[in-house]
Amino acid sequence: MFAFDRTAPSGWQGGGADPGGGRLWDWAEARRGLRLRTLVLIRWAAIAGQTTAVLITHFLLGYELPWVSCLLVIAAAALANIAIGLAWPGTRIFAKREALVQLGFDLVQVSLLLGLTGGLANPFALLLLAPPTVAAATLQFREAVLLVALALLASLALYLWSVPLPFRPGEAFDLPYQFRIALLLGESCGIVFTAAYAWQASAEASRMELALAATQAVLAREQRLSALGGLAAAAAHELGTPLATIQVVAKEMLRGAPEGPISEDLQLLVSQAERCRDILKKLSRQPDTADAQHARMSLSQLLEEVSEPHRGVGVLISTEVTCDPGAPILEVKRLPEVLHALQAFVENAADFAEASVEVTAHYGENDLSIVVRDDGPGFAPEVIARLGEPYVTTRSHGEGSRSDHHGMGLGFFIAKTLLERTGAKVQFRNARTGGAVIVAHWRRDAVEAPPEPF
Repeated sequence: MFAFDRTAPSGWQGGGADPGGGRLWDWAEARRGLRLRTLVLIRWAAIAGQTTAVLITHFLLGYELPWVSCLLVIAAAALANIAIGLAWPGTRIFAKREALVQLGFDLVQVSLLLGLTGGLANPFALLLLAPPTVAAATLQFREAVLLVALALLASLALYLWSVPLPFRPGEAFDLPYQFRIALLLGESCGIVFTAAYAWQASAEASRMELALAATQAVLAREQRLSALGGLAAAAAHELGTPLATIQVVAKEMLRGAPEGPISEDLQLLVSQAERCRDILKKLSRQPDTADAQHARMSLSQLLEEVSEPHRGVGVLISTEVTCDPGAPILEVKRLPEVLHALQAFVENAADFAEASVEVTAHYGENDLSIVVRDDGPGFAPEVIARLGEPYVTTRSHGEGSRSDHHGMGLGFFIAKTLLERTGAKVQFRNARTGGAVIVAHWRRDAVEAPPEPF
């Protein structure tokens, strides 16, 4: 079971460990560096573009520029790419420092090329944005900040020194210093903004991916529990025959045994074999063997099953089932996703209620709604619009809760995702009279149990 705080959802307890024992929500650690293949492809594309630009500018357009020096700078990048390919063939992911060095090299190479072709006045100066943007999207925060700082220093260096922008023979392209300052400020703002935007977008993608992984871990645990039930049924079936043989042989031996310690031992053996058979019969009738009776449940049973584990924490938990006049009686399928999610909602409500929690169900001919309502402080205004998203939390240590839950903002996301997998629409709101309200609404045919076979 995962738990979450009232001001915002939290994740599982246990220092960030998922139900399977791993650490799923350390999303910063998911940024494991830059893939070698990605770096090589990007660099070859840059080399091709730089070479084409230099040759066209000098030989086709006729602008004077130190093309030999430019080609030497480009050749340095090509040699670096070849060296990387020879040193690390195949797929590889650069460590943080390695990726930082590689992207730093690209930044210095581009800066030198720009310094030979006009500096910030060169329209291609926007290429300074590429290395820090890649770093922000693939590396961790410290490495990204270092590369952004290096890009800002490179921009300042290009402002202070660069070869004049190539222009027509005998003419110079001189920009007023005010415009050059504006170019520096624009380049600096572009580097910071683009890197920050890439960082935020990548962070959100990583958080969503890891939160979905956590949801899959919950479902996998439920599937493993079901598999254990199936194994128990299989074991009961396989062990039934040898136990029956043991019981028959023991009874035959008991008939011819004289009164005494041997007879008593044989009677004990017969009784214990019978007991084992009774236990195996019960195992074979466990719900996970697809018992048709257990695969369905009434709404009152559902509400009691999700509420009972959380009674006794100091609040009154009441359940009620109502229906539209004339609506046929509704029995629902036993769905692990529904049980798991509703239990989590009831636990959260019980944790932060003042005195009572109400769990109600109402159904009609075509729909079903289940509502969990408490009389606590309700959801915090700053997060209520974002409830159901991963990693939404304002109290990571569960302050104010009865259980002092710790979390990372995954609880509501997982519960909402589980219910939506069953076709539910989930809403979060605060009641006008106070307290939090969670509503799950289904079409009746999405959860209704099929008719019982006769």
